Amino acid sequence: MNVQRIYSEVREAAAKFALVEAHPTGDGGVFVKAGFQTSAGNTYFTKILFPDYPAGMPRVYVTMPALQSSPHRYTDGHICYLHPSMWNPGRHDLTFVLGRVAKWLNKYEVWRIRGRWPGAEIKH
Repeated sequence: MNVQRIYSEVREAAAKFALVEAHPTGDGGVFVKAGFQTSAGNTYFTKILFPDYPAGMPRVYVTMPALQSSPHRYTDGHICYLHPSMWNPGRHDLTFVLGRVAKWLNKYEVWRIRGRWPGAEIKH
């Protein structure tokens, strides 16, 4: 985990997103809390973990409100905001991740109403 890169990216992301906070972990790492408001006006809070960052994608968990069982989530509950094969540590950063999470949350709300996930999907 590149902690300095994460702190730098938190500062950049905070200029574009209203609620982005870095928090230290007990083992010298860092996690991020971020809040989102969807186009329907609903508010969601997330916790973002960086197990192998930047080589590996951050893992994003929606912490509040609790999500219904839905498509595009892994068995441990983190959301699939991007197919893992598409992650590029040279191009993607926290701001990119937050944008994808915002999109995922809006799609989740459409899914709840219509019963189908909007947009393109890649099976994995």
